[in-house]
Amino acid sequence: MDDPPPPYTPPSASAASVSRSSTRTAVEVEDDPRARIRELKAEAKEAGLAQPPRSTEGIFKKAYATDLLFLIDTTSSMAKHIAAAKDQVKAIMADIKRTYLDEAEVRIAVVGYKDHDDKPNIQMLDFTPSSDEVHDFLATLRAVGGGDAPEDVLGGIRQALDADWKNQTRCIIHIADAPPHGHIFSGSSKRRDDYDVPGSEPHGLTYEPLLQRMIGLRINYSLLSINGSTDRMAYLFMKKYAAASAEWVLLPGNKYYNHARSEKKHGFLTETGAAANSWDAAHGGLTFQEAKLGTTYSELRNLVVKSVTSSASRTAVRLTQSMSRTACKGSAAMDSPSHLAAIDEDEADAEERPITLEAVGPEWDTPGWLDETLHLEGFSPDVAHGVSTLNNMMDHDDSIRLRPIELTIRKRSRPFAQGAMRTASYARTASSDGRFVVKSFRQHRGARRLAHLAEDMRIQTLCKGFALEFNALTRDEHSIDFIVTACLRAGKAYTSLEPYIEGTYVKYNNNSGYVNHDIPAGDAEFNQAAQAFSHFTFERSCGHLLVCDLQGVGRVLTDPAIHTLDRNRFRLTDTNLNADGFKFFFSTHECGDICRELGLLSSAAKLKAGELTFRERWPSMDNTVVCSNKLCGRIVHVEGARRDDEFPGCYWCEACWPQLRRFTVKRICTAAGEGEEHEFEASAFYYESQGRPVPRQCPEHREGESPADRMAAVGGSFWNRLKSATKQKTVSGKSW
Repeated sequence: MDDPPPPYTPPSASAASVSRSSTRTAVEVEDDPRARIRELKAEAKEAGLAQPPRSTEGIFKKAYATDLLFLIDTTSSMAKHIAAAKDQVKAIMADIKRTYLDEAEVRIAVVGYKDHDDKPNIQMLDFTPSSDEVHDFLATLRAVGGGDAPEDVLGGIRQALDADWKNQTRCIIHIADAPPHGHIFSGSSKRRDDYDVPGSEPHGLTYEPLLQRMIGLRINYSLLSINGSTDRMAYLFMKKYAAASAEWVLLPGNKYYNHARSEKKHGFLTETGAAANSWDAAHGGLTFQEAKLGTTYSELRNLVVKSVTSSASRTAVRLTQSMSRTACKGSAAMDSPSHLAAIDEDEADAEERPITLEAVGPEWDTPGWLDETLHLEGFSPDVAHGVSTLNNMMDHDDSIRLRPIELTIRKRSRPFAQGAMRTASYARTASSDGRFVVKSFRQHRGARRLAHLAEDMRIQTLCKGFALEFNALTRDEHSIDFIVTACLRAGKAYTSLEPYIEGTYVKYNNNSGYVNHDIPAGDAEFNQAAQAFSHFTFERSCGHLLVCDLQGVGRVLTDPAIHTLDRNRFRLTDTNLNADGFKFFFSTHECGDICRELGLLSSAAKLKAGELTFRERWPSMDNTVVCSNKLCGRIVHVEGARRDDEFPGCYWCEACWPQLRRFTVKRICTAAGEGEEHEFEASAFYYESQGRPVPRQCPEHREGESPADRMAAVGGSFWNRLKSATKQKTVSGKSW
C-alpha cells in the first residue's frame, strides 16, 4: 500500500525551473516516437525559459482606482433624493473601499444642475478623496427652482465631462426625475418646454456629441430613474452606448423597453441579454444601466455600490486585455461566444489574407465533408489519479504528466471561427464517434507557440485534478469537469485538439473579479458551484493557486485561467495575474452554501489583513476517476464507470465504452511465418484512445503486451493507488 501523502508545502524552487534535455541525434528522433515527443517537450521548455516573467504587480490597485461622479437634478422635486445622497455618501465610499480591500483610490465628484433661469444653474465639486468634503458640499445644495418640465440636463452633463477624470474606473451616477429640453426627449408628452427645438438652449448643446465624448472618456453611465419622464432619455442615451458595443440594460417598465428588444432582435442594436452581457462584461466593455430608485436610503447605497464595482471589474479586463483572451470572431452561423469559448489572441497580423469561414453548421455524417486528413504526433495529458496526485501537480509542472500520442484526424478545411492568431475547424478522429475542434495557428510561429499550447494543456490538466477532488467532496450535485486538450504537430505546424462542446457557452467568472449575476434560472445552482470551485482551489493549494475564468456549456468547462503565487509558474499564459489575481477574485466573491459546506476558511478580510488560514485536512478521494480515453478524460464516479475484462485497469464513460467494440478491426499478423498467416481482431478505438497505432502483430506474437503492460499504458500503478485511496481516510493540506 502506498504511504500516506505528506502535507502539501510550497515548492522550494520555481516550479518552472527545468534543465534542458540533452541533444539527441536525428536518427534517434526519427526512429523513436517517444524520442520525438521528448524533443517536442524540450522545445517547449526552452521557449518557456526564454520568456521573461510579466509584471502584474499593482494591476489590482490601478484597475480599481475609481472616479465616481454624482450628477443630480437639484430642482424642487428632488429634496429627499439629495438628502439620501448626503446621508449615504460616506457609507458608499466605505463600501467601495472595502470591496477594493482598501488598496485602491476612490474619488467622488458632484454636479448639481437646475434649469437655465435658476441662479446658480450648475454647481460642482470636483473629484476629491474626502467623503467629508462631499458630504458638506451636498449639504449646501438646495432643492429649488425648475420652471418648465425639462431641466438643463445637457449643461450638467457637459460640466461632468469637464471634471478632472484621471482614474481608470469611471462612473457617472445620474439621479433625475425630468428629461433634457427638446421634443425628442418628450415623446408623446404635452408638457411645457421653453426650448422645444434641439440645440435651441442658451448653450446650444445637443445630446449626441456629449454622449460620444462620454463614451470616448470610457465613462460607465447609470441612470437612477425616479419616474417615467426620463424613459425616452434613457432609451436615446442607451442607443449611443449600444452603438459603441457597450452592455446596456433598460428597465422592463421603461415604455421603450419592448421597442429596444425588437430593434435588438432585428439587428439594429448591439446584442445584449444575459448571455451576451456576461460575455461583454467579462471582456471589458462599457456599460449603460437604467435602474429604479426607490424611496429608502439603503436602495441608493446598494445601487451605487453595485454599479461602481461592476464597472471596476470591466476596467480590470480592459487593462489586462493584452494579458487576456479576447472573444473570437465567428461566422454568422456561430453567433460569437456561443460556440467557441476562446482563441488566444496576442498579436494580429494585418498583412495576412482574410479567411473565409464556414457559413453553416457542422455536417458530421456527410461523406467527404471532413475533407482534409492529417497525421499528427504530439502529447496529451495523462491523468492517473491517486491520493497524492493533486499535491504533486500543485508542487511542480513535471508532475502534470504528458503522454506521447499519434493520431489520424479528418477535419474540415474551412474553419468555422477565427481569432487574430488561430482558426478553429470541425474534426473527427479516424476510429471513434467523437466530435472535436482543431485549433491551428494562421501561420507558423515556431516553438514559442508550442510552449503556449503545452502550458495551456498543463493548466487544464491541473484544473481537472482539482475537479476530481471537488467532485468527490460534493458528489454529483455540484460536479464540474474540464475538457482535455492534446498538443499536436504535423511537420512544423502546431495544432491543438479538444472535444467539441455543443450548446451555448456561459461565462461564470473571469480572471479579474467579474462574476456573472445574469445567469438563467436553470444554471444558477451550477453558477454557485463554479464560484465555490474557484475558492476551493485557492484553499486546497494553501493560497498558491486559484482557478478562475470559468466558462463552458453545462457542467463542462474549457479555457480556464490559473493565478499563481509563484511568478515563474505558468508565466506564458496572459491570464495569470499572480497575487493580484487573488485580490481580484476575493474583492467580488461571496461565499455561499457550498463554500461553507466545504469548510473553506480563506476570505477577503483575511487576505487584506495578511492573516490567511486554510483547512488542513481533506477527505481522500476514492469515488472519482477519469475515462481512460486520453482524448476524452471525462470525470466519472467509480460506481458508474464502465469496465471491460479485455482492458483491465481501465474505466470508460458511457460515450466511450460502446466504441471499444464498435471500432473493432481485423488485421493480418505480420509476425506469422510463411504458410502460417492468420487474422486477429483489435479495438482500433482502444489504441487510438491511448494515442497508439493498432499493432501489426497478434497478441501471441506481440512482445510485452501482457495485461499488466496494458494497464501500465493507461496510467501505471493507478489501480494500486486507487485501492490505497480507499483505505487512506484523509489527505493532508499544508498548515500555513
